[in-house]
Amino acid sequence: MRKIFYTSIVFFLMGNLFAQNTQPACNPYPKTISVIGSAEMDVIPDEIYVQVDLREYKKKGEDKVELDKIKDDFIASCKAVGIADSNIAVASYDGYNMSSIWRRRKKDPDLMGSIIYQIKFNSTKLIDALVDKLDDQATSNFGIVRTSHSKIREYRKQLKIMAVKAAKEKATYLTESINEQLGQAITIDEPEESSATDVANSRFKLSNTFQQNGKKDGYYGVGQEYGGDLNYKKIKIKYDVKVLFALK
Repeated sequence: MRKIFYTSIVFFLMGNLFAQNTQPACNPYPKTISVIGSAEMDVIPDEIYVQVDLREYKKKGEDKVELDKIKDDFIASCKAVGIADSNIAVASYDGYNMSSIWRRRKKDPDLMGSIIYQIKFNSTKLIDALVDKLDDQATSNFGIVRTSHSKIREYRKQLKIMAVKAAKEKATYLTESINEQLGQAITIDEPEESSATDVANSRFKLSNTFQQNGKKDGYYGVGQEYGGDLNYKKIKIKYDVKVLFALK
């Protein structure tokens, strides 16, 4: 009988301890408000990235124009309009529609090689100046691939701060509308960075083919399409920040 009594006491004590451990913790923020603050900005890009595709070519009855000459002429044209060497980069160096051009052309010297450059401009006027000097025969493609701004990181930081402040302002007037008082911020969800949204990735109306008669087929010119020497279309940067506030 005594053993049963002792066992009952042990089970009773363990039961009380388990009940204490499983009690829900006190919520320090029983009343909260979640809001989204937004901020956006239109930025005129000062970095315009253009891709230029060059290839070897051969006119009827003439020798093939080698890639070395095409490259030298292109670099000379870039320097002539004031493009710094640091703004010129090789994006691709390959055969023209042939993956093993440099091995295969040893057997067939008439295979056409190609090279792709990427040029960074800070004005649309400079783009037009380069187009006027391009070799129409050698240029197979010319297009704007993306735009950006030299202070894009600073602008992103400013917009995130503005978005958080906008969230606090919204939360304040919403709580006041129901006679509540705003407390401290509990969580702030930073928006994800987006290279596709923040940096315009749309092509301008440039030609993908250059006619052999010397006329740039379909090329309007960056400044011309917008009615003269104007800036390229603006980059829209926008951030939405979710903030959770406590209510006092």
